[in-house]
Amino acid sequence: MNDLSPEMLAAFEGGIADAWQAFEAINAQVDAGELKTGDFFGTRDFLNNNYLYRFAGAKIGIYGNSKEEALYFMYNVDANEQILDASTSQYTLTLTELPPAKAFWSVTMYDAKTQLLVDNPINRYLLNSPMLDSFVRGADGSITFYIQKEAPNEGLQPNWLPTPDGAFYMALRLYVPERSALDGEWTSPQVRRVDTSAR
Repeated sequence: MNDLSPEMLAAFEGGIADAWQAFEAINAQVDAGELKTGDFFGTRDFLNNNYLYRFAGAKIGIYGNSKEEALYFMYNVDANEQILDASTSQYTLTLTELPPAKAFWSVTMYDAKTQLLVDNPINRYLLNSPMLDSFVRGADGSITFYIQKEAPNEGLQPNWLPTPDGAFYMALRLYVPERSALDGEWTSPQVRRVDTSAR
């Protein structure tokens, strides 16, 4: 890099800035449900040399599987399109039906700054289908996950997914997704901010 002229260095830096701006546009499309991870995870042949999609796949989830093997539904914002931030809010994610996966499904928590798993007092980093028997269900059979930094009421702790004290994101993964997920007939549930003012 030391051998580059100021003009060449500025061109490289401008290109990098343009790539990050394009990546943010992809993120916005993912948040809006206009673009699925299955569009930018996969083989080089499937992506047809779309280097922007390859970049997005590596940044969002490097080594992501092809959509026939796994689908990834990203949660960066809540149902009101607000960034997820556990320092100011608590959230829920309710499954009125089980995610359509032939193998298994999981919801994993990540720190937004580091993209790493979140250290927490119960050493729980995800909620998934092998844990089904332990979840507390509603009267209608639904399962509500409590997404917050502090534990919910004791009776609801099996459904608690601990967050960092700040911004976070989650990934709902479907391994060997059923046709309804691949075709877009099934849509992932939304994360909802909890109004704690009435508590």
